[in-house]
Amino acid sequence: MAVTTAASKKFTLVIDAGHGGTDAGAVGAITKEKHINLNVALAFGRLVERNCPDVRVIYTRKTDVFVPLHTRADIANRNKADLFISIHTNALPKGRISRGMETYTLGMHRAADNLDVAKRENSVILIETDYKERYQGFDPRSAESYIMFEFMQDRNMAQSVDLAKYVQRRTCVSAGRQNKGVKQAGFLVLRETSMPSCLIELGFISTPDEEQFLHSASGVEQLGRGIYQAFVDYRNQYDKNISVPFKAETRQEVSIPAVVPQEEPKVAPKQVAKPEPVPVPVPKEEPKVEPVPEPQVADPVEQQPQVAVQTPAAPVFKLQILASSSRLKANDARLKGHSDATCYEEGGLFKYTVGASENYNEVNQLRKTLQGEFPQAFIIAFKNGQKMNVNEAIREFKNNKQKR
Repeated sequence: MAVTTAASKKFTLVIDAGHGGTDAGAVGAITKEKHINLNVALAFGRLVERNCPDVRVIYTRKTDVFVPLHTRADIANRNKADLFISIHTNALPKGRISRGMETYTLGMHRAADNLDVAKRENSVILIETDYKERYQGFDPRSAESYIMFEFMQDRNMAQSVDLAKYVQRRTCVSAGRQNKGVKQAGFLVLRETSMPSCLIELGFISTPDEEQFLHSASGVEQLGRGIYQAFVDYRNQYDKNISVPFKAETRQEVSIPAVVPQEEPKVAPKQVAKPEPVPVPVPKEEPKVEPVPEPQVADPVEQQPQVAVQTPAAPVFKLQILASSSRLKANDARLKGHSDATCYEEGGLFKYTVGASENYNEVNQLRKTLQGEFPQAFIIAFKNGQKMNVNEAIREFKNNKQKR
C-alpha cells in the first residue's frame, strides 16, 4: 500500500500489550491473557510497520515481561506519541458467560460492569511496591477512588471516542465478533497518558469458544487486521499530513452506543489543538493537620524545570494544579491567571504548582481557595529539591512544629 507524506515528522503510535511476566492477567483453560494481548499487539504492529513507513511504532513490551502501568504511560509521554492503544482480554467469574468485544475510553464508569473491568485491569498496580506513593493513594479495589474520574475533562476525549468507534466497527466485522460497544471507565494507564488513547477488551477468555478463537492463529490475525484498519481510519480523519489510500472491504454498519454524557463537549474533527493538560486526580482525602494561626505563603519562585527549596532542613509543600505534555507560557489560559506557577518535569510531563511553604496548613488552605478553579489539584512535597512522599512530609512538619 502506497503512502504519501507531506511532512518529515513521523506519526508515533504506541502499542501496549497489557499485563506480562509475573502478571498473567486473566487465566483461561488453555492460555493466559498476557499471551493473547501480546500476540494481537504484535500482529497489529506488523501491519502498521509493513504498510505505513511514515509511522514510528513503539511497543511497551515485545516479550513476556512485566511492565508497570506508570512505565507504559511514561513510554508514550516521553516519545510524544500521537496515539496510544492498549490491548487486553476480558474475563468473568466462574459460572458467568459473555461474548463480544468492547473498547474503552477514559472516564467515569457509568455501570457496575464497567467498574468491575477497570478494577480488574488496575489491580496490577498492587504488584508495584511503591504504588501508594506513585498513584497518590489510589486504591484499585475501592469504588470511592474512582470518583476522581468525574473531574476528568480530557481534551482528547472526542478523538479517543472516534478511535474507539473505529476499533469496534472494523474489528467486530473483521473478526466476526459480537459488538459490545464503546464505553467509559477509569483506567489508570489511560489517565497517565497525554494523547488520544483507548483500551481494547478483545473478548472473554472465561468463555470457552471465545478463548479458542483468541488463542488461534486465525483469530489473532483477524483481530490484528481489524485494529489496523481502525488505525488507518483514524489517521485519515485526524492526521492531515498523510493520505493513506486504503480500500476498505464491504462491511455492515455497526451501531455504536453513546459513551459520553449528554453534556459531552463538541469538538470539531478537523481542529487538532495543541496539547492540553492531563488532569491530575484529587487524592481521596487530605491528611488532617492541626491548623496553625497566621499562615504566610512564600513568594512564588521563578518558573524552572526543578523546584527550588526554601529551607534544606524542612519539606516544602506545593499545590499541583495541572500537567501538560508541553511547557506552557506564563499567560496560557489553562493557568487561569496564575502566571507565577512553578513548573517541574516528571514522567515526560510538565507539572505546574502554585504556592510554596514549609507550613502544610498554608498550602492546604490554598487548595481549598482554588478548588473552584482547579478541582483536581492536590498537595505535593519536596525536600532538598527532590519530590518526597507527602505523608512523610506532613509527619515531619508536625514534628518540627512540636520542637519549636
